[in-house]
Amino acid sequence: MSNKAVENNTSGKVSFTQMKDGTREEYLMLHELEKPYLGLTVERIMDELRRQGEATLEGYQITRLEHGLQSATRAEADGCDIDWVVGALLHDIGDGLAPQNHDRFSAEVIRPFVRWEVSWTVEHHGLFQMLYFARHYGWDENARDRYKDHPCFETCAAFCERWDQSSFDPEYPTRTLEYFEPMLREVFARTAYDPAVVQEGVSIGL
Repeated sequence: MSNKAVENNTSGKVSFTQMKDGTREEYLMLHELEKPYLGLTVERIMDELRRQGEATLEGYQITRLEHGLQSATRAEADGCDIDWVVGALLHDIGDGLAPQNHDRFSAEVIRPFVRWEVSWTVEHHGLFQMLYFARHYGWDENARDRYKDHPCFETCAAFCERWDQSSFDPEYPTRTLEYFEPMLREVFARTAYDPAVVQEGVSIGL
């Protein structure tokens, strides 16, 4: 698609106030203008991660940023591929805006760009994590068993055991956010929802 739609609109803005009234030319222009915004997704993710280092949940020995970095460091140390490392890094990215359903929020951030198995695991890790603490609140620690026949059950259980519940250690040698930035850029530069990347329904484990 060319930039003619943008060039032909001297105001740089649409004329409509209801989407149903937009013209083809206006929507082509918007499509072009959206591209640089999409290209800055990693910058916005980096900003949100930095915020997690400043505005964080109280009571823990480390910040939410450090928790994500530690989870990703552990995933890389285990020899896992870039999808798992990025998934581990961003598994709690939704904490700031959606603390009551951060797992699903976080999954939607990565879903277009990583394997289905990774996004499914991130989407459900909150439920699986209940194994470790739910009993202290009188909740069902085995709530994850509703997915016991799902192909990603063991993967999500391992994700939580190896990288999530274990990553609250202030002494663990954790990589920096800058270290993981190239991985973020590589993953989010992929074509969104590329079937060759997403591999819907395929579960191979960690």
